[in-house]
Amino acid sequence: MDRRTDAAAGAALVVLWSSGFIGAELGTRYAPADTLLAWRYVVAGAVLAGLAAALGTRLRLRALLRQGTLGLLCQCLYLGGVVTGVGLGVPAGTTALIASVQPLLVAIAAGPVLGERTGPRGRVGLALGLVGVGMVVAGDLGLGDAPWWAFLLPVGGMVALTTGTVLERRWRPAESPLESLTAQTVLAAGVFVAAAGVGGHLRPPADPGFWWAVAWVVVLSSFGGYGAYLLVLRRSGAVRVSTLLYLTPPTTMLWAFVMFGEVPGPLAVPGVAVCAVGVALALGDRPSRAPDRDMVTARPGSSGKPPS
Repeated sequence: MDRRTDAAAGAALVVLWSSGFIGAELGTRYAPADTLLAWRYVVAGAVLAGLAAALGTRLRLRALLRQGTLGLLCQCLYLGGVVTGVGLGVPAGTTALIASVQPLLVAIAAGPVLGERTGPRGRVGLALGLVGVGMVVAGDLGLGDAPWWAFLLPVGGMVALTTGTVLERRWRPAESPLESLTAQTVLAAGVFVAAAGVGGHLRPPADPGFWWAVAWVVVLSSFGGYGAYLLVLRRSGAVRVSTLLYLTPPTTMLWAFVMFGEVPGPLAVPGVAVCAVGVALALGDRPSRAPDRDMVTARPGSSGKPPS
């Protein structure tokens, strides 16, 4: 049952996380990206805050600070860096390739920080996954018209998501995924509303197409994508949840083909196969875990249990 649950959660993560890119395409046909982000988080935050009030949820200041930090990293800085970079002219394919370095950084950090050590098979799988993503997005790679510093924005967003992923796993917060998602979304709403207001883009268009796009990203991306991300991260670890993100560019490609008629490039289909092999190798790896420091240093005659 646990394996089936993990497989279902992983599949949901891949499909729902990739839905955000399609929602961005839908929404930015009617308004700038910062307008879409602001109203996405206003609506999502209002729904989650109302649900939290109905359930009588109360978080202490320490929990709010912890979740605020994670929300700033995984939602505000990650999305803000990626979306702003694309808006300044960084090609979407280049942005996707930059973002796909994240699983490698997580694997590097997970060893010394989390004790999740990736074996040789897993390292080969991670490298293959990155190559596969490069093949999928090869048709949209390039420098575009962006200034050189604009490429630092998706790089910074990728580093922020990596840091947030490792910290979340390191801290193992007691808050439920729903509580975490609520606190992070409400914080992100404030940040994106302020950013859109400063840019003069807060006022939403009246076109129903914009609100359809908002509904898309709220339900599928905010609730579904980030909810599945938190669930898989807590159940399976930082390396495995990041490895699954290798499958989001191929899945986004399929979404775009079905919904917008965008024909994949000649290397896209082989790239999907390479991604799949890489992810299979990485997920099939049995990473070793460093022994718990408290267990190693427990004195003879003590209970041997680490402090709670």
